[in-house]
Amino acid sequence: MEYQIHDEEIITISKLMKSMSHPIRFKILYLLKEQEISVGDLRDQLSTTNSNITQHLNILRSLGVIDYRKDANFIYNRIIDDRIIQLMDKMHQLFQPEAHGNS
Repeated sequence: MEYQIHDEEIITISKLMKSMSHPIRFKILYLLKEQEISVGDLRDQLSTTNSNITQHLNILRSLGVIDYRKDANFIYNRIIDDRIIQLMDKMHQLFQPEAHGNS
């Protein structure tokens, strides 16, 4: 049986993949896979500026991939779409050197 994909699905998936394709955003998502993380901690781990992190976080928030909570002066981010974690796990599995017999 042939699978039919609708234009709306293609657009949604394309936007999601584009949002993940930037190295900083992908690393943000990778870091958020296991736990929520503050903007400051993301900045430190990615060695970039708060404004740069905020721009990337806003893109991910606008697509409904992540959300945040405020706690005093800190903003903590987390992934809210479990499909993102599943997709990242699958990509990691597919692109591990061992997966292709490379050492």
